[in-house]
Amino acid sequence: MSVLERAVHMLPRRIGGLINQHRAEVVRRNVSTSLVPSFYTDPARWTEHVELPRRRQRSERKPLVTAVNELKRRARSERQSRQVVSEITLRPPENGLLVKRLVPVAHEVYNARRVLFGCASRVLDNVPVHVCRVCGEVHVGTVPHLIRTCDVAGSLASKEHRWAGGGIEHVLPLVESFHLYDRLGRAVSHEERLLVDRIPAVVELCIQAGVDVPEYPTKRRIFPVYNVAGKMIDFERKFPRDYSNGKDIQTHGFWEKKNSQRCSVSQPFPHADSVQGIATQGMEAWERLRSGVSKLMTEYTAQTCGFCPEVQVGIKGHRARICQAYKHQMRDGQHAWQEATLDDLVPPVYVWHVPDPHSGKPPMNELRRYYGKLPAVVELFSQAGASIDEAYRGMMRGDVTVPELDEEKLVV
Repeated sequence: MSVLERAVHMLPRRIGGLINQHRAEVVRRNVSTSLVPSFYTDPARWTEHVELPRRRQRSERKPLVTAVNELKRRARSERQSRQVVSEITLRPPENGLLVKRLVPVAHEVYNARRVLFGCASRVLDNVPVHVCRVCGEVHVGTVPHLIRTCDVAGSLASKEHRWAGGGIEHVLPLVESFHLYDRLGRAVSHEERLLVDRIPAVVELCIQAGVDVPEYPTKRRIFPVYNVAGKMIDFERKFPRDYSNGKDIQTHGFWEKKNSQRCSVSQPFPHADSVQGIATQGMEAWERLRSGVSKLMTEYTAQTCGFCPEVQVGIKGHRARICQAYKHQMRDGQHAWQEATLDDLVPPVYVWHVPDPHSGKPPMNELRRYYGKLPAVVELFSQAGASIDEAYRGMMRGDVTVPELDEEKLVV
């Protein structure tokens, strides 16, 4: 031990740590940059690792979009404004009118969703999907992974998965919402839960934003709704204009002609010759869908339960007592409504990213810290030949080289 090292060892721990840090800085500056790989010296190639949201516990509530103090402040302000008999100015879409600049966005989202499901159903014929029969974990690829993450009631002691064949509902899970004829009307009650149709939440969002679907009629206002002392005043007729005679109006749910036929909208056939071209179209449709829904949700609100995946598009949640999540008995089955996010309407199912899907080697449990994750639909299209956007590079850990099993013990 040299004289300097003995002196540092005798000094207090804080001072010795500062001296060691300074010595390491001097050594780092003296190292030749030619010995350092360009990945660590070129800032343009640096990638920040993206941490995915951890799995919530059963008793844990979803994080709030707006802070609790802000919600309390808004409630106090609204309570004070209702005490004064004066008109409260409402802007679209709060007054029942459409936001005109978002009508093309709603049509783009509606078409992108149809293209996305059409492309995904075609790619699934070539790229298999597996789902665990116990915990529901999804894997995209020919060979299921061997990562032991099955840790639920009824799983094996080794935490190994029990794989079965999956489908498009596991890659693109369907989130439904009650269809509202009048989005400013009263909420759906518990007695009406079987009388009102449930449709995909993204479709309901597009309908409220300006897309006209004949199977699901909705009320389009010409005159705005006024708010006076907290009460909504609507000067339009209660019945739709084209149903003024009332002979073809249903007495329950939303208004609908009896002679109208409900036909399921078929998915459009993707215009591409190869599987790679279909996957590329699907990847573009996925990005358009996510960005479009994010734009629509800036004006058109949606509600979600804080403990279960239930979603209701509109200014308020429904009153159906169908929640079976944590402490639902204390709420009499009612949902704990809060503001919804993009992932609530378009949930990304994160799966393990397979670096080389053509090698036939499944991801190993011993090398799990070197693997990244991607949304299931992105992983599906990437294995079919579509290019992955740079935004997913930090999530998929593209800057990490997966070693072999005999090399893993040599990794520093």
